[in-house]
Amino acid sequence: MRGLELTVVTEQLSIRTRGEGDILDVTRNVAEAVAKSKLQNGVVTVFVPGSTGALTTIEYEPGLLKDLPDTLERLAPRNLEYEHEKRWHDGNGHSHVRASIIGPSVTVPFVRGRLTLGTWQQIVFMELDVHSRSRDLILQIMGE
Repeated sequence: MRGLELTVVTEQLSIRTRGEGDILDVTRNVAEAVAKSKLQNGVVTVFVPGSTGALTTIEYEPGLLKDLPDTLERLAPRNLEYEHEKRWHDGNGHSHVRASIIGPSVTVPFVRGRLTLGTWQQIVFMELDVHSRSRDLILQIMGE
């Protein structure tokens, strides 16, 4: 039995969003970070610190770029009364709920230094806050 040497590389990806509904394809950035790590096999986790941003995978095409925000509007409408609003009055109660539904991270395996995403699958960051934001995504690359 061969001993496994696990290496962990942490990178930061800085992005700027235009505000609520902005969906940014970060796949190329993540793939470049994995290549730069020189690791061949493992997983990369992309994480957003904060409670109004989210990460997922999607086919990055115009129809879905409209469908996903429209679906979130049906699930957590802007115009509902949110307890968060009663306390903070910052207009983003729905943003917090939407981010919680999608989640703050995505993990993708890589093999021979390449992400194992499907043909039409991209890693995307979703800005759910009502304002434009500067975000620092954390990439943790683990493997051998």
